[in-house]
Amino acid sequence: MPHALARLAAAAAVALPLLSAHAEVVIGVDISSTGPAAAIGIQTNNAIRLWPATLGGEPARYVVLDDATDVSRAVRNLRKLTSEDKVDAIVGPNTTAAAMAGLDVIAETGTPMVALAASAVIVEPLSDPKRAWAFKMPQNDTLMASALVEDMKRKGLRNVAFIGFADSYGDSWWQAFNEAAGGSLKIVAQERFQRSDNSVVGQALKVISAKPDAVLIAGAGTPSALPQKTLLERGYTGPIYQTHGIGTLEFLQVGGKDVEGTLFPTGPGVVARELPDGNPVKPVAVAFADKYEAQYGRNTLTQFAGDAYGAWMLLDSAVGRALKTGAKPGTPEFRKALRDALENTRDLIVPNGVLNISAQNHQGFDERARVMGVVRNGRFSYAGQ
Repeated sequence: MPHALARLAAAAAVALPLLSAHAEVVIGVDISSTGPAAAIGIQTNNAIRLWPATLGGEPARYVVLDDATDVSRAVRNLRKLTSEDKVDAIVGPNTTAAAMAGLDVIAETGTPMVALAASAVIVEPLSDPKRAWAFKMPQNDTLMASALVEDMKRKGLRNVAFIGFADSYGDSWWQAFNEAAGGSLKIVAQERFQRSDNSVVGQALKVISAKPDAVLIAGAGTPSALPQKTLLERGYTGPIYQTHGIGTLEFLQVGGKDVEGTLFPTGPGVVARELPDGNPVKPVAVAFADKYEAQYGRNTLTQFAGDAYGAWMLLDSAVGRALKTGAKPGTPEFRKALRDALENTRDLIVPNGVLNISAQNHQGFDERARVMGVVRNGRFSYAGQ
């Protein structure tokens, strides 16, 4: 018996290094599960619960923190994740302001971040050393704004009014829409509102007085419904466009019949089953839709859930390539290798598009990451080619 035990111990000693060739990969997640952006954060968290327990074929552990839609708390969370939990990468935050505030943390600690907020300023300009560690899943506003402008031009619209958030989201969309409109559209009014506003009557009346052919509301989540409801109450009858930021079930619930017919750009994952069979993203998008809705119910999938699952797919690909360098998770060398692998992602299909990330582009989507959607019968639908 002692000899048998000795043989088992020797075998275990040999097997242990083989089983632990790599330590577990630890990913920190900061999302807004509560607060004003909770409608986005909850969808994100739903997708995170579907993340497999491995990355690149190795065991993975996910540390998920809520920043309550508070920038200061988001920064504290990122510092905890990097200093105490020693994460290999961060996913999130959900909001542009929080992601921007976290740039110093990821640069100081050399930790790659895959943000789940939309604005391009998170990853641009890449000449800024802090942004060398920043990547993001949602499409840049310029890509989505050009889809809106193309749709407006196809419909023969010429004069457009703009009403957007009075913050970085609204600023980014104002710039992107202006650039996309160029000389083909005339912007006849620009108004702003706060996410927490209870009334936008003044802004709506100014927009209506400009006699636009269409109105673009640049907001996100449930606050985006307020200007639309107010415009209709005050007699506006023209088409209303929104941004991909409306993609929450709560927006549909709050907007009700007033948001029927709303046009918006969206990632293909949101309307996966209605896409043409030739769409290159459709097989992956439908597979995720099936997985997500099997857990949460029919017609519950949103842009934000697709982005969050796409973040896992991106990290899964990058971790596998980073491990081949010989660097071990939990070390600065691995974080650097992971950053480099993220930056060299090619032709990776995720639920909302095809990623080709480079040293010149830390987002990576092209026109395959956008389609036009419409609110139809109380849900997000495909608006057609």
